Amino acid sequence: MGDDVPLAALIGLLVTLLVLSAFFSGSETALMSLNRYQLRHKAREGHRGAKLAERLLQRPDRLIGLILLGNNLVNFSAASLVAIIALKIGGQPAVALGTLILTLVVLIFSEAAPKTLAALHPERLAFPAAVIYSPLLRITYPIVWLTNAASNGVLYLFGVRDNNHNLHALTREELRTLVHDAGGRISNRYRQMLISILDLEKVTVDDVMVPHNEIVGIDLDDEPDEIERIINESRHTRLPVYRDNIDQVVGILHLRRLANLAQRSFNQEDLSELLEEPYFVPEGTPLSTQLVQFQRRRKRIALVVDEYGDIQGIVTLEDILEEIVGEFTTDPADDIDDVIQEENNTWIVDGTANIRELNRSQDWDLPTDGPKTVNGLILELLETIPEPRTCLKVSGYPIEIIETDDNRIRTVRVGQRIDETETAA
Repeated sequence: MGDDVPLAALIGLLVTLLVLSAFFSGSETALMSLNRYQLRHKAREGHRGAKLAERLLQRPDRLIGLILLGNNLVNFSAASLVAIIALKIGGQPAVALGTLILTLVVLIFSEAAPKTLAALHPERLAFPAAVIYSPLLRITYPIVWLTNAASNGVLYLFGVRDNNHNLHALTREELRTLVHDAGGRISNRYRQMLISILDLEKVTVDDVMVPHNEIVGIDLDDEPDEIERIINESRHTRLPVYRDNIDQVVGILHLRRLANLAQRSFNQEDLSELLEEPYFVPEGTPLSTQLVQFQRRRKRIALVVDEYGDIQGIVTLEDILEEIVGEFTTDPADDIDDVIQEENNTWIVDGTANIRELNRSQDWDLPTDGPKTVNGLILELLETIPEPRTCLKVSGYPIEIIETDDNRIRTVRVGQRIDETETAA
């Protein structure tokens, strides 16, 4: 039969088979390299190639069976054709040389090159290939089904029985990595907001609350003039109202309700009629849970209590939202004493400064899995109240104690972080 076919026709047929082999090899890599979530997005937008590719990838065993069937068919046919061409050109000795040349050609032009191209640009090859494979799979379905039945039977013997080919749900950490790897597709601000949302479950109300000793409220036992002064100077629209101390809270006053009074009198009876019921939440509540609770209860402020019912602080809806989007306002009165930068790349930090806020505002990396303030962090490490001029290093940051009193550290000096590898060198 080979003697009746012109040599040029045989060579042309061989080139066609090699092109088909390259197509099968490249399209397999392209389809398997597709980002499944980008594929789903394009399919939902109505992209025809993406729809067909997504449908094919729902049963990867059938797709792989079809590709292998076609690839092996053209490769074996090409090998037989090379033998015929070699015999036609140089006789029996040329067959071995032809086999060697075919191996190199297939390896370079039908395997390595198309697969590399497919790995670099999967969508460019996968979507047109899906248009071809969809009708081809229907035509060859009986053969593919038999092949898959045999291969799945072998896998079954080895304990492989997972028939779930759908996309698995991403974990929070996987989503975090996905957002990080988005690069320029998402602006830095939006990327940080998305990461903050994913981190809400790891942050609790203890991390963002106003601590017990910093709560500003109204003591009903104070004189009316003092109550009026507190209200006039308040930077908050809601204030806790208590008797004697904050642990005896009786309600929450929304300052807007004072407009309902005919006269601005601040006696106990007037204020008591305007109070809202206090809302208590246990310490350790994740911010994601508390955000839902605020929405469900239509509240904007909550008192954080410990297991004994003692008030530990106050958390507001604004505190949680600021964890996502950052500070809403910059009030110099809030931060005037927290951090003061010196000329020699050091910072004077108040001992009551919140570590999470310091990390965020100064781009530091102090540990946040323990105490919430600088004072608490140092006391936990030293297990005593240090003397002034005591120095220590925390997470690579040199810290010098500047001022203390009987029960706490008042101010410290924090230097630039020192890389441990540089120190060792």
